Amino acid sequence: MLTKTGSYQALYDRFRWDLPDRLNMAEQTCDRWAVTQPDKTAIIDLSDGTRRNISYGQLWDMSRRIEYALLDRGVERTDRIGVLLSQSPWTAAAHIAIWRMGAISVPLFKLFQRQALETRLTDADARIVITDAPDMLDGLAVNVLQPDTLPEAINAGQPAETGPDDAAILIYTSGTTGAPKGALHGHRLLTGHLPGVELSHDFLGQPDDCLWTPADWAWIGGLFDVLMPGLALGVPVVAARTDKFSAVFCMNICQQASVRNIFFPPTALRMLKAADASIPGLRSVASGGEPLGAEMLDWGQQAFGLQINEFYGQTECNMVVSSCGALFPASPGCIGKPVPGHRVEVIDQAGQPTTDEGDVAIHRGSAAMLLEYWRRPDATAEKFRGDWMLTGDRGIWQGDYLRFVGRDDDVITSAGYRIGPAEIEDCLLTHPAVATVGVVGKPDPERTEIVKAYVVLKPGFDVTAELADELQNWVKERLAKHSYPREIAFIDKLPMTVTGKVIRKELKVRAASEGQTK
Repeated sequence: MLTKTGSYQALYDRFRWDLPDRLNMAEQTCDRWAVTQPDKTAIIDLSDGTRRNISYGQLWDMSRRIEYALLDRGVERTDRIGVLLSQSPWTAAAHIAIWRMGAISVPLFKLFQRQALETRLTDADARIVITDAPDMLDGLAVNVLQPDTLPEAINAGQPAETGPDDAAILIYTSGTTGAPKGALHGHRLLTGHLPGVELSHDFLGQPDDCLWTPADWAWIGGLFDVLMPGLALGVPVVAARTDKFSAVFCMNICQQASVRNIFFPPTALRMLKAADASIPGLRSVASGGEPLGAEMLDWGQQAFGLQINEFYGQTECNMVVSSCGALFPASPGCIGKPVPGHRVEVIDQAGQPTTDEGDVAIHRGSAAMLLEYWRRPDATAEKFRGDWMLTGDRGIWQGDYLRFVGRDDDVITSAGYRIGPAEIEDCLLTHPAVATVGVVGKPDPERTEIVKAYVVLKPGFDVTAELADELQNWVKERLAKHSYPREIAFIDKLPMTVTGKVIRKELKVRAASEGQTK
């Protein structure tokens, strides 16, 4: 754990990664606690509306039951296993079981529809999916394991001997071209997240700390900014999730579980602000995914009585920049300072650090950095400029604070989700009425952006409101309900390059000029 002694700079300068030759995230998050403090609360389960405390000993037992079942089905080291679960103790147990046996977990979002699930499971070549919603996988070539149906049998064998760079988890991230890419991470991923998580919560791990997020545990923000770091640090983590977040729901969860530390996506903060909500008793509030402005930071100080700590990263290398009210004040418009252990710079086209606006990049050596894009060596190579991993974001230094300028690609940030336009375009192109389509993000005051599709129809199809609804449902039913185009515009032709690629930048300018979402 980080210790709060001295200044931020002293903390940064003296930090060194502790990555032993043998490292397994199951041991970090569960096994060591189950041996030393088996009765200690690991998860406060509110997922069914009533409170149930899950100890580390119980979590270990649950994970061993899953591990036994996976071994019984012939799962071997490095096999990919899907985890299609939301916030529940079984989600933690599933990942822990998979890591303990040296296999690779693949988190999957329960709002995904068939096409989105099939794309990821096929690319990962997943053998089995652990889920409490087997109907979602009907017709797909995978075996299903339902955790709540497992017997009490418990002799799952010895944990696999793994090291920091042995593969542990495959997390799919949205991109601007082609299908989603799988970011493959090693067992060092959790170690790489811990310093940033600790800083963003003003040194998480204090007496009575209790951690929660409304973000789903299928994403890196919920899984590795909250669940796994909390378990590793011995901080109880609350399992409570709703598809309809509200201020009332949030306040109820905080009261029931005596929550002290929260990671809020910016959209959740905006909804709380709109409801004029305040939550007493919090010790820390962290936020990431998109920058907050001075107005939101001021509101947070009034509503929570503390500084909202912004943090920054991405699926490929997360929690690399953070604010920390316990060490330094927030700078409105900036996303904080580099987290100890991560060398973050703004670089120019030659790969040299610059004080001008440039590409935000992270130097090799970060424990949170991906091993590779799954089976995509060309994409992995393109992610780097020399020894610098490119984030795809533009930034500039404001003193020793990093100011986020904007994305250098077309990924859409909507309600805290990162949405790739290419997958939506590919889905819409399978509709018989669609000739060509371009998808971009349109500015929106609540969600940051909404998904907007510009559609050119095939001859013989007429522009109607019913067709627009049909296209929206086409995406909802095949990809995910959070990524469907909330607006569809029918146009005669799309702006194209000479090689036939949609010029999304022109569509983004058009979308921004159209005014507020209806």
